[in-house]
Amino acid sequence: MTVQNKKSQVWLTIFLGLLAALAPLSMDMYLPALPIMTDEFGVDTSMVQLTLTATMAGMAIGQIFAGPISDMKGRRGPLYVGLFVFALSTLICVFATSIWVFLAFRFIQGLAGAVGIVIARAIARDVCEGPELTKFFSMLMLVNGLAPILAPVVGGQILLVASWRGIFAFLGCIGLVLTVASFIFKETLPAEKRIASIKSSFMSFGRLLSDRYFLGHCLMQCFSFGAFFAYISGSSFVFQNIYGVSAQVYSGIFGGIGVAIMFGGVLGGRLAGRVSDAAMLWWSLVQAFMGSILILGCFWCKAPLGIVLIALLFTIPTISVMGATSFSLAMRAHGKNAGSASALIGFFSMISGGIMAPLVGIAGSSNAMPMAIIMLLGEAGALLFFYRMIAPAHRNENCLGLVQKIKFLGNKDNC
Repeated sequence: MTVQNKKSQVWLTIFLGLLAALAPLSMDMYLPALPIMTDEFGVDTSMVQLTLTATMAGMAIGQIFAGPISDMKGRRGPLYVGLFVFALSTLICVFATSIWVFLAFRFIQGLAGAVGIVIARAIARDVCEGPELTKFFSMLMLVNGLAPILAPVVGGQILLVASWRGIFAFLGCIGLVLTVASFIFKETLPAEKRIASIKSSFMSFGRLLSDRYFLGHCLMQCFSFGAFFAYISGSSFVFQNIYGVSAQVYSGIFGGIGVAIMFGGVLGGRLAGRVSDAAMLWWSLVQAFMGSILILGCFWCKAPLGIVLIALLFTIPTISVMGATSFSLAMRAHGKNAGSASALIGFFSMISGGIMAPLVGIAGSSNAMPMAIIMLLGEAGALLFFYRMIAPAHRNENCLGLVQKIKFLGNKDNC
């Protein structure tokens, strides 16, 4: 990063963090209202959780197009168009009287919001590389981590004075503010570095997916985020319907775990350059897998709320370290197609959440086992793909810190 960029790094980090926060804001802010919406729309739990699926599916598909378009047109133009459509579709959700209308515009909201998410990551790759990219992306995760902390808390407080529609009105206003901010943002992709046509960018998808190492990161994130979104979509019903807490207490619990996610991002940034990204990635996956086993045991034994919270605090915060290190490792060899590479990573991480969200409620709103089982399967799958497709590429690199203890990354002689 240049000296000039360093002077504006704080503001750029905040702006990109807010862009990346569109996903958690769109999903987390109305989580306390899900049980209320179930009654108002007169539908079952899985149907309301399908509103999460609609947004995540839109974000997954939207990133596939947003990445190549930003590689061809630059970052700035597509950014403010996407943000404006996001704000407009969010405000239309306020007036939805049918669950089907609400689902439709939640999908459009996801499509448009994907622009901000994928371009935020592409901009990070435009201005940084190597360990600096990991540090910058960890800072991005730190700012982004404020969203899951504040979103459900804000949503819970809005429910004290308004219905769930007030939450979407507030979210739409955030979209409008970001739209205005995008006009001030300076372009980070010069014209000479842009691709000639969108066709060549779409063709690059094939080359990216033929890269076994890059595909390994995509599949690993697919499973890891599938577990994470199972927690997001199921937590409001688990805490409010099974443990009987209020919407406001639930928002506090969710926000507290969000604080832990934020500190996970801080830890990843501090360790970047001191401990190898591969080692941090391995540790985050192992801890998440062990934690998911603990969560399943808690729900199986009907453990008290305090024990469940400890299990979640051990498991969920690893997502920030996993996300930052995996993104940095996957993008290092693909700076020329940063938008397309970012789009594919975003697609795989979002589509799994869209699939898992309705499955969490398949056994009803008073059964936590589907959430726990999906989390365990997701973390196990992520660890498997790391072993099979990512770890082999790091066998010959210098081993730092924890990586010296990881035998599959190289024996002691090689280190």
